[in-house]
Amino acid sequence: MKRVLFVCLGNICRSPTAHGVFQKMVDDAGLSDQVEVDSAGTAAWHIGKSPDSRSASAAAKRGYDLSPLRARQAVSADFEQFNYVLAMDKENLTNLQAICPPGSRSAPQLFLYDFGKAFPEIEVPDPYYGGDAGFEHVLDLLEDACSNLLTDVRQQL
Repeated sequence: MKRVLFVCLGNICRSPTAHGVFQKMVDDAGLSDQVEVDSAGTAAWHIGKSPDSRSASAAAKRGYDLSPLRARQAVSADFEQFNYVLAMDKENLTNLQAICPPGSRSAPQLFLYDFGKAFPEIEVPDPYYGGDAGFEHVLDLLEDACSNLLTDVRQQL
């Protein structure tokens, strides 16, 4: 079993979108019994809340269902439970590094830096304060990186 955790700041825009995109790719590949997907935020502001309605709407237009997801905060135990702990940006990578216990099973990674190939960005921009185009761009970035992540996970299985 491989476990993947996507992490942004509040767990209502970027990381649940990545969760939804990757979950669909895993399901479509017939790997649901071998790959577990989750998402979290480094801040506690939105614990228990649904993804941002703009994220959910943009995702739904591409066939991704974010409705079952609820925000939670990343915790140090995540580094023992997950093989991949993937930060959406450098700030969240730093926040994750601060709670990662020494000698953990996994270390936090910058998602686009390690798996993004089709775009020059190494961070997933936060679309929260922008318009609809920002949510679409986030989906473009995440679809590319999730596809490459799936290739990596398959090699690990």
